[in-house]
Amino acid sequence: MASLVSHEWLLRHLYDENTRILDCRFWLGDPAKGAAAYREDHIPGAVYMDLERDLSGPVGEHGGRHPLPSADQAAAVFGRAGIDETVAVVAYDDQDGAMAARCWWLLRYFGHERVYVLDGNYSEWKKQGHPVTNAVPAVAPRLFRPRPDRSWLATVDDVRAAVRDRSAVLIDSREWKRYAGLEEPIDRLAGRIPGAVHRFWKDGVGEGGYWKSAAEQAARFADFDRGKPLIVYCGSGVTACPNVLALREAGYRNVRLYVGSFSDWISYPDHPIETGDPSSDA
Repeated sequence: MASLVSHEWLLRHLYDENTRILDCRFWLGDPAKGAAAYREDHIPGAVYMDLERDLSGPVGEHGGRHPLPSADQAAAVFGRAGIDETVAVVAYDDQDGAMAARCWWLLRYFGHERVYVLDGNYSEWKKQGHPVTNAVPAVAPRLFRPRPDRSWLATVDDVRAAVRDRSAVLIDSREWKRYAGLEEPIDRLAGRIPGAVHRFWKDGVGEGGYWKSAAEQAARFADFDRGKPLIVYCGSGVTACPNVLALREAGYRNVRLYVGSFSDWISYPDHPIETGDPSSDA
């Protein structure tokens, strides 16, 4: 099932009663900026979703910087946004799909199948002259029933098993410098989960936040066995989500997100870390 919709598709369904639009714009270095941008203007009917308040659970000792929300939290957040099983959801952002893909993944994990990411950033929407507004919609709440689907989720135990016996391919979605442990601007330790291969998430998205075709995504992952489980991670379970979506678009189905990602992995003192370029090992 395709996970992307075009601007043209959304324009046709913009005012449908059973279409919900979620504005997921968020800047990691400036947490208030996304909500301020939403208040300034947004796609008509869009409800704002804050990465840290709405799309993440509370931070604890483990679980990473953007933990998985509870089912109760998801029910409250998505229900308040007017989402139930009859609704088609379209998420967008201005971050090349990273935040929108996190929202997409959460809804899929909690059992909502009719959810899509808008192909093309919000800036592109405006550039094309499509309608925007600063009016905050009055959305009638609906009953969102979370039905967690564990086939979308990798736990820390799953990752430990993958490190120990290579039962799954671990895919690191961060920039190369962070993967190699040469630089770490956010987390307290640098490096990667042992055995992980590198696929930078932005390589799946082109100029303007338009996603590469299914064939181009398949080429990015051509060396992965379609029959082997894949576990995707990043720093905190956000920018890994575009790679999950890209893999799904490319036809891979056994793909799970390690939500806690590297920031969760390093919260356990006994977990090993790798650094350097693995291709240079003799």
